[in-house]
Amino acid sequence: MIMRMLAAGGLPVLEDGRREADPDNPRGYFELEAVKGSERDASWVRAAPGKTVKVISYLLRHLPADLEYKVVFMRRDLDQVVRSQRAMLQRLGAPPGPSDEEARAELAEHLVDVESWLEGAPHMRWCGVGYARVLAEPRREAERVARFLDAPLDIDAMARAVEPDLWRQR
Repeated sequence: MIMRMLAAGGLPVLEDGRREADPDNPRGYFELEAVKGSERDASWVRAAPGKTVKVISYLLRHLPADLEYKVVFMRRDLDQVVRSQRAMLQRLGAPPGPSDEEARAELAEHLVDVESWLEGAPHMRWCGVGYARVLAEPRREAERVARFLDAPLDIDAMARAVEPDLWRQR
């Protein structure tokens, strides 16, 4: 959702379109395949100045530390994340993975770790954005993100990009 908002607001998004929209994310993923290999090779970053790129939290620490980043960190209720992942795995016919309780505990531990790391990473500035809050107050959150990014974004277009009907795993 945040990538769709940023694109609607006028930021250039670096994506390759390889991961197409599907029932789990009908508006698309806004992903760049090269990002997934960042642990081994993050050279793609050097070709992306000024671009908005979706990077999952597990890969943030693999971005080159000699560059500066502004990170918009989307936070979701962990129970909803686990339900969403479970539904996606089931739809794909993949093994279910750990129990919901184990998955939630792993995610919670990871979030504490990554947010602590972000706080101490001098090349990272970050802003936490709550998923439910964006759905409840899209304009207010769009304004907050634009202030953080210090970018002349189209706030109305960002707010219109929010689709509460797509919030299925409550």
